[in-house]
Amino acid sequence: MKKISVIQILPTLNTGGVERGVLDFNKYLVANGHRSIVISDGGRQVKNLIEDGGEHVHLPISKKSIFTLLQARQLARVINELSPDIVHIRSRVPAWVLQLSKLFLKNPRPIIFSTFHGLYSTPFYSRIMASFDHVIAISKTVEKYVVENYSDHLIHMPRMIYRGSDSKYFNLKFNLDDSYKKSFFEKFPELTRKKILTFPGRLSSWKGQESFIKLLSELPKEYAGLIVGPYLNAKKKYIRRLKSLINNYGLTNRVFFYDAKSDIRNIYSMSDIVFNLSTKPEPFGRTILEAAMMGRKICGWNRGGVGEVLNMFYPQGNIEFGNFNDLVKATQEICENDAYPKNIFLTSDLMHEKTMNYYFDALESKLL
Repeated sequence: MKKISVIQILPTLNTGGVERGVLDFNKYLVANGHRSIVISDGGRQVKNLIEDGGEHVHLPISKKSIFTLLQARQLARVINELSPDIVHIRSRVPAWVLQLSKLFLKNPRPIIFSTFHGLYSTPFYSRIMASFDHVIAISKTVEKYVVENYSDHLIHMPRMIYRGSDSKYFNLKFNLDDSYKKSFFEKFPELTRKKILTFPGRLSSWKGQESFIKLLSELPKEYAGLIVGPYLNAKKKYIRRLKSLINNYGLTNRVFFYDAKSDIRNIYSMSDIVFNLSTKPEPFGRTILEAAMMGRKICGWNRGGVGEVLNMFYPQGNIEFGNFNDLVKATQEICENDAYPKNIFLTSDLMHEKTMNYYFDALESKLL
């Protein structure tokens, strides 16, 4: 296989799903002998990127400001100097900078890919992600959304490449450390000998934490809930609302907040069911895929990318949106039966291989 040079561009290298994907792909590129460069406004993950063999170029391209566009000439200078085969844009603000930088790129310029990581709104600002040479959609839901809303801006129809999770990190071989388990239940003694229902994700009014709390209120006392996410950094008004809801339902000794850091695998492994109950369709169901890879039961609304993951790997956990009677019933049935997700094939390696195949298809077409 020909060795190529790839630049990925995103706002920052801190935490988040896009950032994790960029770091994973960087590691894959380096392991396969390719040159991997990331351009961003920096962040605490830059160190990990470099340790994994990648290169980093710092440019202030993260702020949603007209002044950020002034970085276009400098971005073009960097791209011209590095002379990559592929430039892969991951976010809208730097995408606008990249679009302007094309005025200063030398020929032959690299092939530009964009990935739709979300169900972006359709105004002028978001259409930029559909305006590059090739577009990747991370699920059928996103592919359909792009075609329906941005077809006038597409050079080629998008290619659907499912997002994948790291099967080397999330897998059935993970063993929960006894000392961790002891420490956890010392912190949350009320969860001991309970059926633990887990809701991972950013705390936001559309993510579905309120639905999760309502679900717990309709289940017997042997069920307890863990809302996992950076709650200390969430909006104080929303946290107060959730705590008030927990109190009003009489769930103060059954529903708890936990800010997982590097121990999300431990939390998954202790969970009887992992949920996603977003009130809006999501582009993908990353957390339930990770849990399924670890052999945990999963459940959520039958819509968007979450519904796609459930349909593929655990259809008994796929519930009609808003049907709480079915959700309560399914939760109890799932906890009691012995069926678990299996044959989880949406791995990050598969995603990377398909992305590389797309790169090489595009490079081959360019030569014809």
